[in-house]
Amino acid sequence: MPLIAALLISKFMQENKKAQEALDITDFDTSVDPARDFYTYANGGWIKKNPLPPEFSRFGTFDKLADDNNGMLRTLVEELAGNHQDKNNLAGKMGIFYTTGMNEDVLNDKTAQVLTQIRKDLVTLTNIQELPTVLATLHKKGVSAFYGFFGSPDSKNAEMVLPHLAQSGLGLPEQDYYTSNEKRSLEIREEYTRHIQKVFILAGYDEKTALDFSQQVMQIEIMLAEASMTRLERRDPHKTYHKLSPMALKELSPSFDWDEYFKAVGLPQPGDTIVMQPDFIRAMDKVLKVKPVKEVKIYLEWQLLRYSCSFLSTDFVDVNFEFYGKFLSGTETLKPRWKRVLSATNEALGEALGKLYVEKYFPPHAKTRMLTLVENLKAALALRISDLEWMSEKTKAYALEKLDTIRVKIGYPDQWRDFSGLEIDKDHYLLNVMRAHAFEFDYMVSKINKPVDREEWFMPPQTVNAYYSPNLNEICFPAGILQPPFFYADADDALNYGAIGMVIGHEMTHGFDDQGRHYDKHGNLVNWWTDEDAERFKERAQVLVDQFNKYEVAEEVFANGELTLGENIADLGGLNVSLTAYKNANSNEALQKVTGGFTGLQRFFLAYAHVWAQNIRPQEVLRRVKEDVHSPGDLRVNGPLPNMKEFHDAFEIKEGDAMFLPNEKRADIW
Repeated sequence: MPLIAALLISKFMQENKKAQEALDITDFDTSVDPARDFYTYANGGWIKKNPLPPEFSRFGTFDKLADDNNGMLRTLVEELAGNHQDKNNLAGKMGIFYTTGMNEDVLNDKTAQVLTQIRKDLVTLTNIQELPTVLATLHKKGVSAFYGFFGSPDSKNAEMVLPHLAQSGLGLPEQDYYTSNEKRSLEIREEYTRHIQKVFILAGYDEKTALDFSQQVMQIEIMLAEASMTRLERRDPHKTYHKLSPMALKELSPSFDWDEYFKAVGLPQPGDTIVMQPDFIRAMDKVLKVKPVKEVKIYLEWQLLRYSCSFLSTDFVDVNFEFYGKFLSGTETLKPRWKRVLSATNEALGEALGKLYVEKYFPPHAKTRMLTLVENLKAALALRISDLEWMSEKTKAYALEKLDTIRVKIGYPDQWRDFSGLEIDKDHYLLNVMRAHAFEFDYMVSKINKPVDREEWFMPPQTVNAYYSPNLNEICFPAGILQPPFFYADADDALNYGAIGMVIGHEMTHGFDDQGRHYDKHGNLVNWWTDEDAERFKERAQVLVDQFNKYEVAEEVFANGELTLGENIADLGGLNVSLTAYKNANSNEALQKVTGGFTGLQRFFLAYAHVWAQNIRPQEVLRRVKEDVHSPGDLRVNGPLPNMKEFHDAFEIKEGDAMFLPNEKRADIW
């Protein structure tokens, strides 16, 4: 045999072996009929091989990759902690931050001293007129009391950053937990009240005083919760856009000195402010009118303690975990300290740590292949939009313009953040966390009333995730997600299009889901749809809502098709777009070619399903149904796939099978 031919055959065999190994047959459960339950067929083996670690409430492929990433980051950070302790340089800041978090003896010894230090800002609060300055100080440190303040693009003039106010300052993550009389919500309120009391006792108050404080905190939080928007209401961008002049803001909440607050945060001339939930600000004003200042002060102290618990002595950490970890999510054990401290380090110095991560772990050719995939996905979505039968030519033209102008960010930023102004010291972990928040807060304020910086990244490179921003009309894929099982640098197209290709298509489709479709190509909240097309979109989206509302996720608990609509549209749209791109990039022969026992089309769907493999605790299922805009992992597979003819054909799924939907009942949007 000629040498060249032998080398080619050897190369082919190596590539074929890599392709087979990337799709691991032991991850499957072949005892399950794929026509009955494709999720379990594709993932049953993985689920058995990866039982829930006691420190997780949910453990899936996303979580496993993030956990593996943490191991890489740990190596980087511990090297810094061992070799760099000079607070005047960036390596030293990262090293000292991590070291103070890991020194449990110091945390246990100095907690009382630090609590006295951080409470001093509340001592001055003797009347409501002093509240704006105190609140500004707490917000700078990261304590979310009463409302959240941040800078973000103006949704109707996306070139400018404006100040925003949003509901916040509640210790429970969902309004329903405060207002519903369902059994689970009642249990949560009772346990949360006990939790507040326990933390006040740890902070030095006697049992009776702590009980009184917990009840006073609950009264204020319930008043605020009753005026809060639900998660479903917040999905409508028109409902959360209220641009108010300084005078109008004062009229909305006359008991609060907004001039003093903005001055204290470093924005003496705020101009117009976007108030996302006016009723919530009115409720805050009512609290300030009817509650004595001493009770407002107790509420603020609780928010300060709630925020600080994770960074104090072991007893605070354990009590906090008992409620937020065990009770709410069913997690059995606390994560190791190094993981918790690494998470805080990541939050404080994410982009600085990301630079080291990229230099060591991210291969340049991965970015090149991703750029090709993105362009292919864009072309596929353009083709699908052009072929839509339900959309008019006028709306199609705008949709294609918006698609064409989507900005793409892959891997890591071209310019890295400057952290020279961040102060880190060796005194205490919590104080370093607060300094980092203050640094980030000041950075955020510095951008308000200035043009949007479209080069800025909103996820550090090591993040295992991706995003679409409607205001910026951009998609971002950090280096952290560009690894198996999402991205295979050396595997076949079927796996890459089924996994990371679908993620790309998913994020692109967010620009055209029930929320994203309200924004134009510039990121402005503008109606570019004809009335007829908008109605046809709603009718088609409702099909998906109705489908998911029928899925039972626990006994007599059903998925929320309205809350998860945007993600479900993006999943189905991402699948269709990525499949179109895969077909466009390969011949029909390649689609039917058998590798590792499966055709290219089958491998595409198996790669997609594997992305959502997971184990999850019953409590976490219940929590996520209330709070999460994403469907559970099994429904992200068994939900969209029955709507796709290509899936039926690939696995010979026929009428009468659980994974089959007749054509007239399928959701067909993008």
